[in-house]
Amino acid sequence: MTAAADAATPATTAPTAPALPPFVDAAWLRDNLGDVVVADVRWQLQGPSGRDAYEAGHIPGAVFVDLGADLADITTPDRGRHPLPSPEAFAAAMGALGIGDSDAVVAYDAAGGIYAARLAWMLRAVRRSAAVLDGGMAAWGESLEAGPGTPRSASAFTAVPWPAEAVATIDEVAAGADARSGEACVVIDVRAPERYRGDAEPIDPRAGHIPGAVNVPCMAHLGSDGTLLPSDALRDQFATAGVTSAEGAIVYCGSGVNACHGLLALEHAGLGRARLFPGSWSAWSNQPDRPVATGDRPG
Repeated sequence: MTAAADAATPATTAPTAPALPPFVDAAWLRDNLGDVVVADVRWQLQGPSGRDAYEAGHIPGAVFVDLGADLADITTPDRGRHPLPSPEAFAAAMGALGIGDSDAVVAYDAAGGIYAARLAWMLRAVRRSAAVLDGGMAAWGESLEAGPGTPRSASAFTAVPWPAEAVATIDEVAAGADARSGEACVVIDVRAPERYRGDAEPIDPRAGHIPGAVNVPCMAHLGSDGTLLPSDALRDQFATAGVTSAEGAIVYCGSGVNACHGLLALEHAGLGRARLFPGSWSAWSNQPDRPVATGDRPG
């Protein structure tokens, strides 16, 4: 089942709204370590796997979450490199990891949260309590636990359809409008500027960006220490690109992973909740009939 189909499915009763803010700091996590499920979502395109990094050393008690297996469906050209899994597959993965309906989750990685945000956003989208550890592994500053970890007991995690207010279709992105209201909406590309401009494209078949999209790189949300910039600085970044509210906005990246960091940054900045285009550039660029813009302007 596709994300679009899921969004159209009548929603079942969802758990309570997220109690955690989008980001928590290491001091908070140390004080609340026994009250949350800590999730290690380290991942990278090349080099050692996230699992290898986890076994070399992780926050004590953390479970390893495989981004490719647990947080994405099978890659297809029309759906992109990391399409959202079906609600049933996501629920099964979370339950098997020992993450239940009532658990609060804090996710971390070693890249400023740009991968961990995928898990936190997915959980928050279906009204679970989840946050990203601000600064990730570098901010933890305490001893680590090596080895495969101790599995948590399986838990009950209810499958909830991906809400229409959380995901956007490729046709909505193309129109720059919300199909529910007909209102125009801003499209935000959080990839690095050189990929947005089309100077380089190391992964996908065409270089450039979706016409009309503005560029607010997710890595620019981080300071030199890898932690999130203050809320007012984030608001200034978005405002410079013409984004003063997340209402109706749609966010994309290369494959729908880093975009989740942008979504949480918007929320952290006090601008509200935007929607994810799950297929992102990997889906758009694989469809020859979709136009492409280049350069540093929306086009």
